[in-house]
Amino acid sequence: MSTSEQAGLVTDMAGLPDHVGSHIGYTEWRVMEQGRVDQFADVTEDHNYIHVDVERAKQSPFGGTIAHGYLTLSLAAPIGMQLLQVTDATVGINYGLDKVRFPAPLPVGAEWRGGVEILSVDQAGGGLQVKTRTTVEVKGSEKPAMVAECLVRLYG
Repeated sequence: MSTSEQAGLVTDMAGLPDHVGSHIGYTEWRVMEQGRVDQFADVTEDHNYIHVDVERAKQSPFGGTIAHGYLTLSLAAPIGMQLLQVTDATVGINYGLDKVRFPAPLPVGAEWRGGVEILSVDQAGGGLQVKTRTTVEVKGSEKPAMVAECLVRLYG
């Protein structure tokens, strides 16, 4: 994959609708680390053993600890910010989600990357509403760890 494919899209608000239907790129591969999962567990008070108990999780159907679904979902915001830069937007806010699925786990120690496809761009609330399909892929897995339709409102 070329560096330009990883870079994502830089555009202005007027040009953004021209990219509807386009996959705009991927982030770099990163490793999901146990420390990050443990910190998320502490912040959310979700200490399910499949996330935080390395030894016990080896006996689970996952064969080891896995990232929380909501931790994986929380990666959508930084993935989107890395891959989509709208030069004349003064602020972008998370407006919500239309659909979220977790087809496969994101194992601790696995490499993952994010990808973004622009699904729609519409006028809304005095700005633009952008719907993206944001995906977290796991290296070596046939299924993604997450697929989410994310809504972002951009204001200029």
